[in-house]
Amino acid sequence: MPALDIVLFPFREYLWFYAGFLAFVFVVLALDLGVFHRKAHAIGMREAAGWSVFWVTLALLFNYGFYLYCKHAFSTDPQLAVLSGFDPNQQARYSALEFLTGFIVEKSLAVDNLFIFVVVFKFFGIPAKYQHKVLFWGILGAIFFRVVFIALGAMLLQIHWVTILLGVFLILTGIKIFFSPDHAIDPATNPVLRFLQRVLPVTHRSEEGKFFLKIDSAWKVTPLMVCLIFIEFCDIVFAVDSVPAIFAITKEPLIVLTSNVFAILGLRALYFLLAGVVDKFHLLKFGLGLVLMFVGLKMAWLNGVFGGKFPVAWSLAIITTLVGGSILCSLLFPAKKPAP
Repeated sequence: MPALDIVLFPFREYLWFYAGFLAFVFVVLALDLGVFHRKAHAIGMREAAGWSVFWVTLALLFNYGFYLYCKHAFSTDPQLAVLSGFDPNQQARYSALEFLTGFIVEKSLAVDNLFIFVVVFKFFGIPAKYQHKVLFWGILGAIFFRVVFIALGAMLLQIHWVTILLGVFLILTGIKIFFSPDHAIDPATNPVLRFLQRVLPVTHRSEEGKFFLKIDSAWKVTPLMVCLIFIEFCDIVFAVDSVPAIFAITKEPLIVLTSNVFAILGLRALYFLLAGVVDKFHLLKFGLGLVLMFVGLKMAWLNGVFGGKFPVAWSLAIITTLVGGSILCSLLFPAKKPAP
């Protein structure tokens, strides 16, 4: 499908779609915490697997509904009808494929973020039954910052040299991942954590999963809250890579936002599902590094070579091969255990 010079989902015309989608997300999250996880408890593998299937299924159902909507909207839009060679059905399939590719990219990059969650929860000594609560509020913050980053990205990427610059940034980030040590994060030496401990009235007490405690008529911040802030900071850093990566797949902010948010919604379940085995994917970082280098090349060079848009079906095949191949190689060639 040739690249289009017009925006398929103008913000002003689709403000209702953005508002409705975010309202739907907040309702689902409210049901998640207020009904299904109202009582704090440790999430087991079986429950995590069930929720993982639920979130992925919900994303796929949304994508199918999105395809049907695009098929109708594109065929009735008078501005699109006058475009030479424009096929509403083909463009609807293309837009749905962009959503799916963006979802897989974000989901794959999120797996690497699970390493950080494991280390941070261990460092702060957060009990398993309260980890879901921390991740729930962390996801709300993540959605807010993604909306901000996507809005900024949609404006900045209208400038050609910014697109080239972000593409180069992703390539360099991918190269950096190749040479970064495993589990490089150490919360004890992190300057953000040291700053939080200096400026916030932190207490080492933690009662019933509360974020704040009143001690001697003064409010104190519990380790749960410090952990939440630190995870939120990590997600902001993570978004600096992931948001431009999806913009390399599609320039439509609506598709970027929806695919991004659906991938984030399933992150908690994915954490509880993989937390115990995440160390087995020791070669995943190389697959993710290659993915970032590939999408960086798309932004900086390949899109231009292919007339403005690298084929999204090829992107999907390359990304799934890189991520799936790195996971498969991790299982076929387990990491050597250090000598005692």
